[in-house]
Amino acid sequence: MTRDEIKKNILQIFETEFEIVNPGLDDNLTEEHDFDSIDALELLGEIEKMLDSELTRQEKKDAMEIRTVNQICDYVVSLAEKRTLI
Repeated sequence: MTRDEIKKNILQIFETEFEIVNPGLDDNLTEEHDFDSIDALELLGEIEKMLDSELTRQEKKDAMEIRTVNQICDYVVSLAEKRTLI
């Protein structure tokens, strides 16, 4: 999966699951779109589906510092790379 495919999937998730259409890639999701911790947990579930792999406790903990779509994309890319190496 390329970064562009990941970005497209993430933006689709934001639109369908959270009714956030075309957020700026560097928008602070919490401040500008009222994206809260419950939303973050739901997003992590969607990321697990996208990767077809359960996230570890540490991976979930690491995700809690993420604030933008670009950071989410970077995070998913790094997770995908780890899973192809294992």
